[in-house]
Amino acid sequence: MNLFQQISDLFTKVAPLPTGIHHLQSSVDEKNYRLHLRLQKDGSGILILNAATVMQLNPTAAEYAFHFIKGTEREEAARQISKRYRVNKKIALADFDSFVERIQTLALTPDLDPASFLDFERVAPHSADSTLRLDCALTYRLPEATQAQYAPVKRVERELSTEEWKSIMDKAWAAGIPHIVFTGGEATLRDDLLMLIEHAEENGQVCGLLTDGLKLADKHYLDMLLQTGLDHVMLILEPNNPKSWKAIETIVPQDLFLIVHFTLNKENVHEAKAILEKLANLAVENISLSAADNSLTDELLELQAAAASLALTVRWDLPVPYSASNPVAQETVDDEIPAGAGKTWLYVEPDGDVLPAQGEADKVMGNLLRDDWDTIRG
Repeated sequence: MNLFQQISDLFTKVAPLPTGIHHLQSSVDEKNYRLHLRLQKDGSGILILNAATVMQLNPTAAEYAFHFIKGTEREEAARQISKRYRVNKKIALADFDSFVERIQTLALTPDLDPASFLDFERVAPHSADSTLRLDCALTYRLPEATQAQYAPVKRVERELSTEEWKSIMDKAWAAGIPHIVFTGGEATLRDDLLMLIEHAEENGQVCGLLTDGLKLADKHYLDMLLQTGLDHVMLILEPNNPKSWKAIETIVPQDLFLIVHFTLNKENVHEAKAILEKLANLAVENISLSAADNSLTDELLELQAAAASLALTVRWDLPVPYSASNPVAQETVDDEIPAGAGKTWLYVEPDGDVLPAQGEADKVMGNLLRDDWDTIRG
């Protein structure tokens, strides 16, 4: 090889592994786990652990995952990675071992975050070109005596059937979407909710639920959700309803990732910090915040600071109850809020219409029953 060829090789772009889907079922400390890896065109990957956690991987980490799933001997994996990325083989070997250790640690960890990252240099949250989550509004119905001032209950003429929702979930899975969130309205009013969660689990999709949580105060009902395959829940807190607090107490000890959503309004603004303190005392770790109207923006900022002081992690990227102000609309308040609407996640109405995000009814992208995925994504 002459000098010019050597120099050229130094600057040759590393060709990513071919796109594809790879699976592994294994165990650590007698606990079974399963991995599902989707390699993307740019070499990055989506790694799904136990259909409970989605991890975005940069090309190097994706290659570690590929070799781990394929059972490549660690020395050979390090040799190939060293050659492809021109890194020291000892470093590649140490990184591969570290990757395996972290995956196995996650496999033993309860209450996993539905969207997580390994410590390798990683892609930015919600920067993927592909859609990673579908927010499915199963119904716009609400429990009796619930005020639905902002819910678009008259926007849809019908709700999809169980089989129609299953077909949408299958289409999403075929398109590479690993994460489904059931929302509404009140999703627990659908008698087929357990069947739909079960279908997501059968596909291998991570499954979440947004609910007022009142039915989850019933331990038997909660157990059925867990046994069916529910991975995480966002509970809409009703601070004056004892059953809402009972639901939190019932959920916290379970192997279920919990986020509590609190809507700030003029009636509860003076007790909001005390409410957060009560949540922290109940061992809640993750919260979502919104305001009933934009006049409370300053108070919302103060509540964010109070949450931080209580070691509560504020989540901004999941769908929330309809209100004049919601986390997606608060992007000017906090630079950390991801702008993934219409790209990393999409919202499906009860009749199958697809919107970039909840509340953007004037931007219908298509209908998942009638249109193919490429048409919807444009």
